[in-house]
Amino acid sequence: MSSKIHVSATINGDAVDYLCDPRETLLDVLRDRLNLTGAKEGCGTGDCGACSVTLNGRLVCSCLVLGVEAEGQEIATVEGIAPGETLHPLQQKFIDHAALQCGICTPGILVAAKSLLEKNPDPTETEVRYWLAGNLCRCTGYDKIIRAVMDAAAEMREAS
Repeated sequence: MSSKIHVSATINGDAVDYLCDPRETLLDVLRDRLNLTGAKEGCGTGDCGACSVTLNGRLVCSCLVLGVEAEGQEIATVEGIAPGETLHPLQQKFIDHAALQCGICTPGILVAAKSLLEKNPDPTETEVRYWLAGNLCRCTGYDKIIRAVMDAAAEMREAS
């Protein structure tokens, strides 16, 4: 029997405290303890990207990070992408380009794409495809996703 560990982190800009089992993944903490259900468990082995979040600005699979490792860290999830009630340009372009179907992969792809555009606001199509290679989608065939990301990047560059 293990005891719970107290963790303090910043999630989507908010200070958050939680208790978790030392063996519990960050994905399980986000979904089961903090009700942030956007990240999905697709594989549990870090191969599909459905659980992608950023940890101190670095894209990670939350199924491979322990909840206790978030102590003092900054985490961004899909729930933190939109500023208030307005959709983020990536979210809007996913709708505009019909770049989602079942929705399991979409949150992880949005987090990964946002991470890319923060590092490289003017990526080539090849760079977008390379960056999103760790996010698997079984429904869309990727072309609509790539077009949505490229369109969002162009819109975000014009707005800045």
